[in-house]
Formats: sequence, C-alpha cells, structure tokens
Amino acid sequence: MMRKLAILAAALALATPAAAQDAAAVKARVEALRARVELLKDHDKIENLQAAYGFYFDKSLWSEVADLFADDGSFEYGQMGVYVGKAHIKRGLTLISKEGPEFGKLNNHMQLQSIIDVAPDGKTAKARFRGMMQLSRANEGGQWGDGVYENDYVKQNGVWKIARLHFYVDGVTDYDLGWTKSAIPLAGQSAAIPPDKPPTEVYRGYPGAYIPPYHYPHPVTGQPLNIPQPADSVLGRK
Repeated sequence: MMRKLAILAAALALATPAAAQDAAAVKARVEALRARVELLKDHDKIENLQAAYGFYFDKSLWSEVADLFADDGSFEYGQMGVYVGKAHIKRGLTLISKEGPEFGKLNNHMQLQSIIDVAPDGKTAKARFRGMMQLSRANEGGQWGDGVYENDYVKQNGVWKIARLHFYVDGVTDYDLGWTKSAIPLAGQSAAIPPDKPPTEVYRGYPGAYIPPYHYPHPVTGQPLNIPQPADSVLGRK
C-alpha cells in the first residue's frame, strides 16, 4: 500500500507543473477575452456618443453639445477655426445659429459610415464619420452639404468624451440649383467670436477636392493611405 501511495504522489508531483501551466493559459485567455469585450463596449459607447452629438447638433442644443467634450476639448468646423474648451465651443456654435430649436429651421447633421479605432489600453480612440447636412429656413431656401469627421476621443473616469472634433466640410450647395450649378464658399473665421486657433488645414470645399487625412491604415494591406491632394489653382496647390 505504501508503495502505491508513493507512486501516486510522484505522479501527482509530475502533473502539477502541467496543470499549473494549463490554469495559467486559461486565465490568460480569459483576461484577453475580457479585454476584447471591454474594447467592443468602448466602440459602442463612442458610436453612441457621436450619434448623440448629431441629434443635439440638429436641434442647436449647444449646451448639450458642449458637454460632450472634455474640458480641454476642441471643435473645428470647416474653415471657421478651432474653438477650445467647453465654454468657448458653446460660444462658437452660436455662429451657426442661436441656441435651441426654432420654427422653420432645419439643421440636420447625420453621422454615417463610421470607422472607430479604440487604442489597446482603452483610454483613447480615433474615428472617421461621413456627415450629411440638410440646412434650411422656411420660405428662405435651403442647402445640401457633405463632409468628413476625423475625431479624437478620451475616456475620463470611465466616461468617453470628445477630445477633438474636426469636421472637414467637403462642400455646400443650394437646394434648388444642386451640385451642378451651385457651390457655396465655406465660412471663414469670425471677427465677432474669434477662434482660439486658425484652421488646422486650409482648403476649400466643392468644386475643390480636398481629401481629409485618414487616421487608419488600409484594412487589407495594412499600409498607410498617403493620398496626394489634387491640384487647386485657387489655393496654389500643384
């Protein structure tokens, strides 16, 4: 009997390292899956954050829009310049319209075609969205618009906020005339409520063809997208 117990004890001793390794491998896999789930949850939260921005923006709820930003966050719309901090972002938004919904005002900014990349540590993220605009005043005419968002986000105390919002306005046209007959110039910097910084990049909208830089590599080749900007005689770009 003693001999059998000794043999069993020796076998268990030999098995323990392997069992420990298996347990460690399982634990590592569980932790990796947990981290993956957290990143997926972060992805959804950022998508919802940007969608909320669009709904608030539509109704000119500037206080609610500003509260989506980090305290030192920045807002840049077309060629209007960069507004920094919640208070100044809110003031800059009043250049678009006064705060709150108005009878006869259409200001739709749809958030579409999202590409969201969360950093592995789950603390920051970048995203690109397509923005489609429907702008109008009743009995005064309307406009169609299009643009691209390239945004940065930051997680603070477990809550995702906008760190940098940059809406590159591709172009704006008269609703009735359409893209073939109308190209409305982009608004510049305001003298009444000056931005904190000039535009990050100088470009013009349609008929210009500026391509906002892509924050992400090609999803198949893994290579960065270094696309040369088309020539523009107005800006002197060759």
